[in-house]
Amino acid sequence: MATATEEVRLSRVGKRPVNIPKGVTVNLSDVKVDVQGPKGKMSVPIPAQVIAKKDGDAISFTSSAPGRDGARLQGLARALFASAVKGSAEGYERVLELVGTGYRAEVKGKVITLALGFSHPTNVEVPASITAVVPPDSKGTQLVLTSADKALLGQLAASIRDLRPPEPYGGKGIRYRGENIRRKAGKAAKGKGK
Repeated sequence: MATATEEVRLSRVGKRPVNIPKGVTVNLSDVKVDVQGPKGKMSVPIPAQVIAKKDGDAISFTSSAPGRDGARLQGLARALFASAVKGSAEGYERVLELVGTGYRAEVKGKVITLALGFSHPTNVEVPASITAVVPPDSKGTQLVLTSADKALLGQLAASIRDLRPPEPYGGKGIRYRGENIRRKAGKAAKGKGK
């Protein structure tokens, strides 16, 4: 519990202003910041004791919360706003790779149909703000997800990966592009040492 005599601490990340790129418009209010750009429109809530100020083409955040909470809330507000600005200007992308015999992905409208070695195909609903595409040259083994909302995109990618996480022996499953899977030697490798 913070006392009244405790000074306000600032976050090292939160102190840095966020520059607004061309083509992105920002509307400030006391409780939220609305960001609109070529890739989408987002709204970021501002914590109660954090104040957002516009200085030219940059927005900075300050906190009046005492003690450590000031730095935490300031850093949180700045990080959420920075990811919203980047998402609405450039967008975010997640690439999932399906590794395994017969593992395939297919997109029809806003539904992803996955063949993952189960007795039935698995369907995943795609939220309206996310675009899902299977590149034609991947033969259904890659799934590209794009969106302006970083958190929603990461949540969808993680829930798809959880349907069949990569296993350490054969490496089969759904993985992020560039993800390093820790591999284990199977029982056959133990017998060769004798």
